[in-house]
Amino acid sequence: MRSCAAVLVLLAAAGPACLKADIITIDFEGFPDGTSLTTQYPGLTFSNATIITAGISLNEFEFPPHSGSNVAFDDGGPISIAFASPILSFGAYFTYSEPLTLAAFDSTSAQVATALSLFSSNLALSGDSGSSPNEFLQVSFASGISSVSITGDPLGGSFVMDDVTYTTTEAPVPEPSSIILFLTMAAGLFAARKRLV
Repeated sequence: MRSCAAVLVLLAAAGPACLKADIITIDFEGFPDGTSLTTQYPGLTFSNATIITAGISLNEFEFPPHSGSNVAFDDGGPISIAFASPILSFGAYFTYSEPLTLAAFDSTSAQVATALSLFSSNLALSGDSGSSPNEFLQVSFASGISSVSITGDPLGGSFVMDDVTYTTTEAPVPEPSSIILFLTMAAGLFAARKRLV
């Protein structure tokens, strides 16, 4: 019986752990035009970001949303987003009238990753030749990103952002594999049978 228990412990230790990171998407829908983004999304703090809506404040002919009708724009300066817990990656779709820089920072505010726009402008009607709106920019850092900033014109009003995605560093409790569950059940039945005999 002791050898059976020892085998189960070894199998449990050797069994694959199921480590999954969560990918979160923010599409900015559900807010009225002109909403100033701050802490509406749990765990995120936005600065210089305002929601605008197609057909109201957003010129959707030059700045078409990637999805839905709402986007966030750089209202008064670069958009910054601080994360309550470090994340592994951050990405979003951008339409811009000036070159963009997406920068990621760690918990000490040291810059750890950067992504640059491919064009000077990717507006739908008047952007650079060969460009198209809603360019995806992404940064990642395995040791954790605590904040990001997106800079176009330092005074703002130069880009819109839609369909933000970020990957959390939190992993769920490892799930046992089916073989481990089967062997555990078999050992339990074997032990129960021994007791009855």
